[in-house]
Amino acid sequence: MPFFKIHNFYKGINGYAVMFYPLVGFLLGLILSGVFNLLYGLIPIFHIGIIIFTLLTLLTGAIHLDGFSDTVDGLFVSRDRSLQVMKDPNIGGMGMIFSVVFLLLKASTIVSIATVDAKLIYLLPIVLMFARFNTVIAIYFYPYLSKNGIGSLAKEELRLSQVIVATLYVVVFSFLFKQTFLLPISLIVLFLICIFFMKRYNGFTGDIYGFTIEVSELVLLNSLLFNSSLC
Repeated sequence: MPFFKIHNFYKGINGYAVMFYPLVGFLLGLILSGVFNLLYGLIPIFHIGIIIFTLLTLLTGAIHLDGFSDTVDGLFVSRDRSLQVMKDPNIGGMGMIFSVVFLLLKASTIVSIATVDAKLIYLLPIVLMFARFNTVIAIYFYPYLSKNGIGSLAKEELRLSQVIVATLYVVVFSFLFKQTFLLPISLIVLFLICIFFMKRYNGFTGDIYGFTIEVSELVLLNSLLFNSSLC
């Protein structure tokens, strides 16, 4: 289960909430990059990277990581049992193992970015924004599997106009930060995730949304690192 409850899913606000998911990611990235700038030069850069990684986990309540671990657990049982296993509040062995490996890789990536080129930390708002924009697209365009799940309200209330608004400000921010190359990478990640889960389940769940955000973040962070190495 996540560390704490993020918000209540009151009927009527969920479409607007989803519309601002990418903006929340952007603001979260601003907080993290601000903390980095405050600590830069005061303590070792390696430790600052670990602090940024830790804050990223804590400030989201680990809710997306919870979805990641539940989704992984569901992949190691039969398709018929997957959704039941994903709803279990207790994490399974495979979910635990993959989550630990995933977190190690994510921490290593953030630390490497800070070490190789500290200036790239200012792109955290864009990375976190794109990752959540993937969820906006998934919610609108793909079926939600449970009629009683908390994501069902988001699916029901999200309108095309709200998706367009989210798309517009995401594109504007990507141009302002001169990182338009990350958007196609993010959408490719979403496309591959959608292919896989539509084939396995014919839809998404709240846990898979969390999985999508976590995997998108990791791929985008590594894209920044790889691009920096080439330059």
